[in-house]
Amino acid sequence: MSWSGALYDLCIPFLLWNRRTRPFAFAMVVVFHVLTRILFPIGMFPYIMILSTLIFFAPAFHQVLLDYLTRVGEWLGLRPKLLVADANASLGYGLRQKIALPVLSLFFALQLLLPFRYTLYPGELFWTEQGFRFSWRVMLMEKAGYAQFKIVDGKTGKRQYVDNAEFLNAFQEKQMAFQPDFILEYAHYLAKVYESRGVEAPEVYVESYVALNGRSSAPFVDPTVNLAQIKPSLKHKNWLLPFKDEIKGL
Repeated sequence: MSWSGALYDLCIPFLLWNRRTRPFAFAMVVVFHVLTRILFPIGMFPYIMILSTLIFFAPAFHQVLLDYLTRVGEWLGLRPKLLVADANASLGYGLRQKIALPVLSLFFALQLLLPFRYTLYPGELFWTEQGFRFSWRVMLMEKAGYAQFKIVDGKTGKRQYVDNAEFLNAFQEKQMAFQPDFILEYAHYLAKVYESRGVEAPEVYVESYVALNGRSSAPFVDPTVNLAQIKPSLKHKNWLLPFKDEIKGL
């Protein structure tokens, strides 16, 4: 991360918190995340962050925004139902006070505990990606992979290789090749497809290599494991080969 990026991350919450600097800070947020979206393929994250930043604005701003969206909807001929009733009429103030603390406590507990669930799994996090999602690690991992799938007829032993381009576009194949859960999901999909094509009890094997953070490609999935027999779960993925290196730091 560059010094400018670090400075932005440190200062932007305080700039958003201050009423006078809030409009300028929000403009910075929009520019930052639009550029992030252009430079990095990270999906919906920039848009979600831009919209989430609106929480720093006063309730009156949100009311004005909702009124404007309502008028736009009416102009377009839409008649959205009002789903939010008067809170004071539907839920007593005392009851809201009682449930607020448990709900907020549970929310913040999840935010603190979920990122550290990776400690329950053996092996290198960036290699296995077990517990990687929602673990506060952004732009710390770069992976590229290659995956060649083989279908074996469980009855006759006849084998054939899969042309991934028949089932996946270029982006899907790129993402699948280095993410274990995508590899497994794709293997189960192939088993169903080839079974419908007349292959009896199809077995799915993959020869895969992954390069992590500039390292040379290394074998990723155990090529002797029939992935069609592996059920998706939160258990340790023992069908992944071990990472034979060390990553220092986070």
